[in-house]
Amino acid sequence: MQSVDELVILVVEDHAFQRQTLVQVLKSLGAKKILEADNGRPALEIIHSQTGEAVDLVICDIDMPDMDGLEFLRHIGQNHPKMSVAICSAKELPLLNAAHLMAREYGVRLLGVIQKPFTREAIGSLLERRHLTKVQPKPTSVADTRFSLEEIIQGLSNDQFEPHFQPKFSLHTGGIVGVEALARWNHPERGLVGPGAFIDLLEQHKKIDDLTFTMLSKAAAASARWLQQGLDLKVSVNLSLVSLTDFSLADKITRLVIDAGVKPQNMILEITETVAMTEVAPALENLARLRLRGFGLSVDDYGTGFSSLRQLTRVPFTELKIDKSFVTDCANVDSLTAIVKSSIDMAHKLGIESVAEGVESEAVLDKLRVLGCDIVQGYYIAKPMTENKLVEFLAAEA
Repeated sequence: MQSVDELVILVVEDHAFQRQTLVQVLKSLGAKKILEADNGRPALEIIHSQTGEAVDLVICDIDMPDMDGLEFLRHIGQNHPKMSVAICSAKELPLLNAAHLMAREYGVRLLGVIQKPFTREAIGSLLERRHLTKVQPKPTSVADTRFSLEEIIQGLSNDQFEPHFQPKFSLHTGGIVGVEALARWNHPERGLVGPGAFIDLLEQHKKIDDLTFTMLSKAAAASARWLQQGLDLKVSVNLSLVSLTDFSLADKITRLVIDAGVKPQNMILEITETVAMTEVAPALENLARLRLRGFGLSVDDYGTGFSSLRQLTRVPFTELKIDKSFVTDCANVDSLTAIVKSSIDMAHKLGIESVAEGVESEAVLDKLRVLGCDIVQGYYIAKPMTENKLVEFLAAEA
């Protein structure tokens, strides 16, 4: 781990006095290798000319002449994704939040936003954050590969789909309390395929039940094996709203789980909102019956679907799952912090558990702990893994 005096820091600021002030603050914190530029264009030239020591950290304004910070950040994301970057600007917070999120979408390794006038403490915290934002590498997948419906159905018929389990960590007990079963396709030619390649097509053609029952069956069987080994984990499985139009769905799910040797109380059904709930009555009947049988119900991707607040008032949920689009940057973006906090508070007022997905750094984990979140999951905790890898992971954690 590099110390501050080893870092090569580039300050990109068009205002000469503010640039020099920031340089002096960095020096007072121990920085010795500091480069300067007055806008994005010369900053890129400096980065490209560093043949010896590469730039480790860039601190830039966004309102600059010639090449502004927004364009500069785009170039960084496209060509230097491993470089750490922070925004330091006097612009209004909503604009800075938008710039932050834009940079993340471009692939910038963004540490956060500092609003001017900056303090020595804020800059020091930024330097520390450079180490806290490291995340585990994500496995490559071919989620964007195009498949036909026939290919997907054939893959299901050939038993090529299986769950990968991502642990859920309790911020109260400090232990793993459950897992989410995430669908993966072990394609014989194209390797591991993520859900983006098949979920939407299955839902559009009302074939999602084939996948749902495959995942439920395999997840319940895994749960039964874990119980025999003394591992008491709640298993979450995604359930599409498309499936809820079948009046017999609750009975089918209950029978499948019990036949696998698992109690419904060990299972949580995460209700996804990728489509609108058009047939409300049968959907509510199924969900109420599943809850009556003992299943946990989670409102998945809270805040991104159709009328999430309304769903909370009419479905007996036991868990509110905050979408990763709000969670991943909540330690650095005030508006996202507010959304996450209000979601956690909403869950607690309703007497249900709050779950944050998309935890990818220690800084976010610490923020969620402060905000009072109950359960977290994400790559910083553990990536999705096969059943065998999960058992090894749990043994190492014990």
